[in-house]
Amino acid sequence: MTVDLSHIPARQSWMGILARAEPEVLAQHLARSESLPSFTFLRRPETGLSMVRGRVGADGEAFNFIEATLTRASVTDDAGHVGHGYILGRNEDHAVLAARLDAALQDPTWRDALMTTVIEPLQALENSRHAAVEARAAETEVRFFTMATGRL
Repeated sequence: MTVDLSHIPARQSWMGILARAEPEVLAQHLARSESLPSFTFLRRPETGLSMVRGRVGADGEAFNFIEATLTRASVTDDAGHVGHGYILGRNEDHAVLAARLDAALQDPTWRDALMTTVIEPLQALENSRHAAVEARAAETEVRFFTMATGRL
């Protein structure tokens, strides 16, 4: 039996968008779509710590950087799709909502509508926030001129 893994990059993308979204904004976008399928918990929301690791220069030896608070939840919907939500912080409702959306997005009958009403607007909002941060950073850029060579 072969397992189809072609959906994994898309799923990673929407799970990241759901995790980074502001809970209030996520709920506003979700209100524009039909109500999600009913669900049962596989794992009720729980909060704990996760070790964040880093690398010096992005390629050096890995080291423990900091512990971050993480909330997770897992659900299964009526169609049998399993959804997971992992959120930085302590917002249990956000983790459950992300898990429910993850499960619904795996269902082809829900995917297109939820991508249009929830995921794509959240991605556009995230892109505009990144562009604003980059524009602010560009305003502070300093360009040094070297007198010896006359080059920038």
